[in-house]
Amino acid sequence: MSKHALLVSVSDLAKHRSHGNWIIVDCRHDLMQPGAGRAAYQFSHIPGAVFVDVDLDLSAPKTGKNGRHPLPDPEEFAARMAMLGLDQDAQIVAYDASGGIYAARFWWMLRWIGHANVAVLDGGFGAWTSAGLPVESGENRRAAGRLSCELRRQSTVSAEDLLAKDASWQVVDARTAERYAGIGETLDPVAGHIPGARNRFYMRNLTQHGFFRPAPELVADWQDVIGDTPTAQLVMQCGSGITACHNLLSLELAGISGVRLYPGSWSEWCSDASRPIATGPQPGTM
Repeated sequence: MSKHALLVSVSDLAKHRSHGNWIIVDCRHDLMQPGAGRAAYQFSHIPGAVFVDVDLDLSAPKTGKNGRHPLPDPEEFAARMAMLGLDQDAQIVAYDASGGIYAARFWWMLRWIGHANVAVLDGGFGAWTSAGLPVESGENRRAAGRLSCELRRQSTVSAEDLLAKDASWQVVDARTAERYAGIGETLDPVAGHIPGARNRFYMRNLTQHGFFRPAPELVADWQDVIGDTPTAQLVMQCGSGITACHNLLSLELAGISGVRLYPGSWSEWCSDASRPIATGPQPGTM
């Protein structure tokens, strides 16, 4: 079978969705209404899709110090996904209705535990329905699958890593320019950004119609932000480790691999008053 590790088009998914080795995952979510994603799924979804909950399946319990969407234990995550029917020999395709931000989080997490054949549906649920393709309601249950966990240990950094005196990380913040500058913060108790972080809003990855931009455009756009920074020194973050994954997918589409995620992101960083904070439109210094 052809293997997809980044994006899948609506037409490709329509051709393959009935194949037994293709598994579709609905990742729809609303940060302000946590139950809205499951309700939307039960009302209408791509036929055969199983539902993954961003808060319950893609995040660990919050402690008040580990951010709004902390990563779960990888072995537990792999076991949970296997119980939902995901299998390591399958082509997995994730979608949402938010430009791909939640699907990208799922995509990154499966890669984090070593599953390469996972892709995001370009254009998401909106592109599927706009193409006049079928939907169904209710909830799908699959037989348990088999999903091993071979953790990619060089894929994340911690707050301690970023604070290390000899660190040479270049952090890129995926939030809006306003939140980055410390203006109009609505999700976290402290406004601002990690000193030294540059800002690149994740929506720059998409066209006005909600599809990912062509690779040459993404290459040029990322070049303006990261310059000649070695990929091993690049770190993506956002508010809670969600939209940072959208930037990580964008980087892969631009042919830039090996970039790390700061999973706790701003919501974890700002929970400790001893960590430095910058405000305004410029990166500042640590």
